Amino acid sequence: MDFITLALQLISGVVGGNFAGFSKQNLGPVLNSIFGAVGGVVVGQLLAVFVGDSTAITNGPLDVSAILANVLGGGAGGALLSFLACTLSAKFAAK
Repeated sequence: MDFITLALQLISGVVGGNFAGFSKQNLGPVLNSIFGAVGGVVVGQLLAVFVGDSTAITNGPLDVSAILANVLGGGAGGALLSFLACTLSAKFAAK
């Protein structure tokens, strides 16, 4: 893991987390950003393990396919974790 990969996953996760927070169930921009960043890094790293990080190793982290994989994985992970946190928060607050 290098710094560029981690930065792409963090930024994409924050964007995905805040995008998922546009629904009625919202934790606020700070918590959406935190959950998004964590989800972006976790899913981005899992994606690299399961799919294989061979493009980033052979062509460097600035390869187009490596950048797209990090951005899409980070954004999806950030949106997923932020949405799950919002849903669980709303479900437990309703009781």
